[in-house]
Amino acid sequence: MEAMAIVSIFVLAVFVGFEVVSKVSSTLHTPLMSGANAIHGVILVGAIIVADHSETNLELGLSLAAIVLATINMVGGFVVTDRMLEMFKGKKKEADK
Repeated sequence: MEAMAIVSIFVLAVFVGFEVVSKVSSTLHTPLMSGANAIHGVILVGAIIVADHSETNLELGLSLAAIVLATINMVGGFVVTDRMLEMFKGKKKEADK
């Protein structure tokens, strides 16, 4: 029964997340990505703290996987944010190149 509750919460979270993100205007995506990057930085620090306190090889392996995934997620977020900011810049003239 507990697994069914967890799956139900996950499915509802997916639907709510999709509805919330689809309603955001394009001018707000860059600030939201910056906020998400800050959250991923906190998650990365938490994963590092968990790795420091791990006692078994399983805990260490899972925490190292969390560190790798959080790092990839955070760096990817900064790359996406940089691309979004490039869209708001004006096009360069031929003389400026």
